[in-house]
Amino acid sequence: MSDIFKKGLSYNDLTGAERELLQKGLQRGTTRREMMGWLMASGATMAAAGSIFTAAGEALAATPKKGGKLSFAWDLHGPSDTLDPTLFTSSIDYLRGRSNYNNLIRINEKVEATPELAEEFSSNKTATEWTFKLRKGVKWHDGTPFTADDVIYSMNRHIGKDSKSKAKPLVEMVKEWKKVDATTVKAILSSPNSDLAIALGTFHFKIVKAGTTNFSAPIGTGPFKLKEFKPGVRSLHVANDDYWGSGGPYVEEMEIFGITDKEARLNALLAGNVDMIGNLSPKNIPEIEAKSDLEVWSVPSGAYLDIIARVDRGPGKDPNFVKAMKHLQRRERFVKIQLRGQGTVGTDNPINQAYADHCATSTAFPYDPEMAKSLLKKSSVTEAELYVAEVGPGLTDMCNALQRECSKIGFNLKLKKVPNDGYWGAIWLKKDMFVSSWNMRPTANVMMSLAYKSDAKWNESYWKNEEFDKLLIEARGVTDPSLRAEMYCKMQNLITEQAGTIVPAHRNYVDAKKKKIKGVTRVPTGTMGGLEWPEYIWIDS
Repeated sequence: MSDIFKKGLSYNDLTGAERELLQKGLQRGTTRREMMGWLMASGATMAAAGSIFTAAGEALAATPKKGGKLSFAWDLHGPSDTLDPTLFTSSIDYLRGRSNYNNLIRINEKVEATPELAEEFSSNKTATEWTFKLRKGVKWHDGTPFTADDVIYSMNRHIGKDSKSKAKPLVEMVKEWKKVDATTVKAILSSPNSDLAIALGTFHFKIVKAGTTNFSAPIGTGPFKLKEFKPGVRSLHVANDDYWGSGGPYVEEMEIFGITDKEARLNALLAGNVDMIGNLSPKNIPEIEAKSDLEVWSVPSGAYLDIIARVDRGPGKDPNFVKAMKHLQRRERFVKIQLRGQGTVGTDNPINQAYADHCATSTAFPYDPEMAKSLLKKSSVTEAELYVAEVGPGLTDMCNALQRECSKIGFNLKLKKVPNDGYWGAIWLKKDMFVSSWNMRPTANVMMSLAYKSDAKWNESYWKNEEFDKLLIEARGVTDPSLRAEMYCKMQNLITEQAGTIVPAHRNYVDAKKKKIKGVTRVPTGTMGGLEWPEYIWIDS
């Protein structure tokens, strides 16, 4: 041991070797008295020795341990569950994807693009050509090497007129993926896109093995191997002991399934039958906080809840009806009471303060029942039916509140309550009015490209606007801050004024878990820390 203690320094000033020596002593069962005596004999004061001992114990406790089985219960599942990344729709798909596969790029807790299978990435000055240097030594679950051919195959599944990818709008400007050599690929763009790298870190751009067409039991390069997958039932994953990443995975086995009833899901955690649950109702936060072995996992974000009125048919085809519904939103009340303060007021567009390109002057339709009544009178709509499922915490309460407000002004809004199971395949996008719940995306452009561009597969209200589309594409290459701000404000205002989406609130991700489950991330682009934790998570015994 060096004479560092004589200088009165702290645990953080120790060398790695010195820290390791202390932790090994603790692992062998060295008592506090013995450790304190040793440190003071080395020259540390009593205060310094106590501080160093405490810090060493905390560091040891934070060291990931291998072993154990983990169970995660999500709030919905169904027959449309898939392991094909191009078709991912719900968070249960996203978590399975993160367990089985890797992306070229990974999004961190600061919502930045960081290396994953691409250990280096860069663009030219105009952001029309991107180069990705691939990580060497990565193996597929069957032991074969990962190569540039796998990247080219995976990325080509998202482009072209025959692509069925849900994320196609994010890479529509890529005219070619080009293999340079075994470990280098290039994306050649038809127009600038400074967001391309971070877009490739989103849920759909997992790398699959070249030639894969059957996704019932696909292999990946990810931290877990697939052992069992039954859509609408469960999936079982076992640790990939040959994983290329540093450290993990730590958990030996992971089970992922859905419990669609929120009370049953909560009770499963309270009873100790599951380790983690997604989408905890804010109303149940006190029940979790009352348990000494459980904790709430809340992450502020740009995620949002919305009610959709398709503008191409049904009551939403009349703009007066849509505006009336927007004027009946008790936004502040919803955030305060239904969300228990776990969110922010929405302005009927997807971009809130969590995004760098949020429009600071964006304002919501004010609560004005008389204006709503006048607008409904102008419209030809006398009643409407809204399909409701609790696919986001608070959505049912939101719809019940809207129904009450409609009743106060003499309008008949019928609520058709349907189960969570199969909702995304059977109801969403298909009915005239329905509900939805969106994860935050890493940039405003990525979010709006997915949900509001005229030809986007997930354009929920079927709203089409040429001016918006033009601005969206042009903004990808704009670097001037004032011009960029002007363009993004214009786009957000167009959505607020014209689209058939009603966004009363943005929500924190509020989930819950056992305290002994460690290593959960805080990435704000998805539930439970962005679902970026499979390779980092561990169980503290």
